[in-house]
Amino acid sequence: MTEPLRVVVVGCGNMGRAHAQAYAALPEFTLCGLVSRGTSKHQLNALLPEPVPCYEDLKIAISDARPDAVCIATWPDSHETLALTALAAGCHVFIEKPLATTVTGAKRLVATSQLAGKKLVVGYILRHHPAWQQFITRAKNLGKPLVMRMNLNQQSSGSAWQTHRQLMASLSPIVDCGVHYLDVMCQMTDAEPVSVSAIGARLSDEISTSQYNYGQLQVRFSDGSVGWYEAGWGPMMSQTAFFIKDVIGPRGSVSIVAREAGGEGQSASVEAHTRTESLRVHASLLNEQGEFTRQDEWIDTGDEPDHDALCVRQQQFFARAIGENLNLLPHLQQAIDSLAVVLAADRAMREQRTVWLNGDRHQE
Repeated sequence: MTEPLRVVVVGCGNMGRAHAQAYAALPEFTLCGLVSRGTSKHQLNALLPEPVPCYEDLKIAISDARPDAVCIATWPDSHETLALTALAAGCHVFIEKPLATTVTGAKRLVATSQLAGKKLVVGYILRHHPAWQQFITRAKNLGKPLVMRMNLNQQSSGSAWQTHRQLMASLSPIVDCGVHYLDVMCQMTDAEPVSVSAIGARLSDEISTSQYNYGQLQVRFSDGSVGWYEAGWGPMMSQTAFFIKDVIGPRGSVSIVAREAGGEGQSASVEAHTRTESLRVHASLLNEQGEFTRQDEWIDTGDEPDHDALCVRQQQFFARAIGENLNLLPHLQQAIDSLAVVLAADRAMREQRTVWLNGDRHQE
């Protein structure tokens, strides 16, 4: 039997906790260390079945614990530096999205992982959700072009608003969350993004004057498909229509209808963000009288893993990628592509113009 992979988790907030508990529960891994600058590592350690060593610095953790892999779940502006440190030490890396805060940095990480012969997996949690994958499959059957409408606005207060303010020290909401949904759109269309426009607004004096906490991007694809994604964070955000996941094509539409996760008081719930509950499939076909020939189909999503269960599935994929030497280049190129689009959207908002991606696709 193959020996379990020794893994250190860097960053002990919500995502670090979920991943650390996944490692502790899976036979494929041995959790051998937690790293954070504050007290969060000790709080997380108390939740684990067995305590593990705690460290202030990743280099010290690597030297002492000698891990085979490192999980990075820190603020986005530290991702690249920490991943390069882990790869230089000969470790495989699981890294939360986004891969880096620049496309150049993302490309550097991918190239470094390839040169080191180590696996680099990006935490695109929706890729491991069976209902979201069914949503994508159904969208591909609607014909072309597609119209994709998605948002995730979060009415946050207390610790959630504090977290959002800290995130905005690195990235805007349409960049941080947008990589997930641009990845979904790219899977649905299998087409190249062509151009991006965006709007945004700063709605709070508690964030930097150079940052905005509400944004919406509009993207055009080479097959004629179009999509928008909207994200807003803060105590002022409305909870009306904050959860829209909808795709329209010539043959009809498919929508995620999450009655509970999309209900009152759920906008800031991390647990609700991956929920689907049901898919509504609509066919556009009319008879000679101009009437619909079939009723809408409702698909209840039986396999509905919660947030922590999805983290377990992500780590099982990470172990399989290492153990079976999976080719991750398509996964990594898609991570670069989705990051390039949302960063272009951020630039489009700030410069109040459309950014064309052809020929300039992976430039900030």
